Amino acid sequence: MTLTRRSWLRVTTTAAAAMVPAFTLGAEGAQALPAVTVHKDPSCGCCSLWIGHMERAGFRVTATDTTNMPALHAKLGVPAHVQSCHTAVVDGYLVEGHVPADEVKRLLKSRPAVKGIAVPGMPLGSPGMEQGNVKHQYSVLTFDEAGRTTVFARY
Repeated sequence: MTLTRRSWLRVTTTAAAAMVPAFTLGAEGAQALPAVTVHKDPSCGCCSLWIGHMERAGFRVTATDTTNMPALHAKLGVPAHVQSCHTAVVDGYLVEGHVPADEVKRLLKSRPAVKGIAVPGMPLGSPGMEQGNVKHQYSVLTFDEAGRTTVFARY
């Protein structure tokens, strides 16, 4: 079978049109992650590094500087024993500290009945706290309204 110019144009146009949904699906997948608002001290470098980690994972992040994190923690209801240097709000959940983006995605997918997840303190090796090859073990905890925690993930 010989393709005429008109037949060739019809075949390539049809093939190109068939590929458009595949490219569109990729764009929709990128839009599926909700926006993240991060409350942080304006001079905190590790908070900015964590924001970069979240952006590289596909989240759209807005940073809000605050010089009174204790007041913010009290207002949002972050229990004292899980507090860290920054607090994020994402799709109704609180994300406290240097939580890996994959755990935030897992939280959003599984939608447990918790107030949020946290990496208490600032463990070396967690996202935004990288120090070469130094990696301390840490846990990602869930926390509820009463301050009860459970282990969500271990690193």
